[in-house]
Amino acid sequence: MVDVPLTVRVQREAFDVAAETARLTEGRTDVGAVVTFTGLCRSEGGELAALELEHYPGMAEAEIERTARAAIERWPLLGVTAVHRHGRIAPGEPIVLVITTSSHRVAAFEAAEFLMDFLKTRAPFWKKEERHDGTTGGWVDARDHDDAAAARWEK
Repeated sequence: MVDVPLTVRVQREAFDVAAETARLTEGRTDVGAVVTFTGLCRSEGGELAALELEHYPGMAEAEIERTARAAIERWPLLGVTAVHRHGRIAPGEPIVLVITTSSHRVAAFEAAEFLMDFLKTRAPFWKKEERHDGTTGGWVDARDHDDAAAARWEK
């Protein structure tokens, strides 16, 4: 197994993209590319007051780590960070952060996209909508386009 710095966290509090990036790249002169992706909670046309994200503790972290290790084996990465939030998240707030580093941009971009596609479809998180009118929109179902995006990596 390749020894690549890997950080995986599931947490309630917001994360600091700049601090996480600095932690992954500090003192590294071999890093030529850093790709960051931050997923935000959408308002769904102004109807959504918040998302309530639940997860299976331990299992969520293990699944994210398994996927990150698969990315490390597939691309020449120099570091990976994946942070996913749980709890009540309002529109505009960050939900997920993926950072990949490599000597070259293609590997960093592809690995970040791979990680996000699998986080959307395989990580054990459940989202429940809370609407401004006080009702709940129920649990958010998986979307076909997310499954199709993840399927393209299974070659």
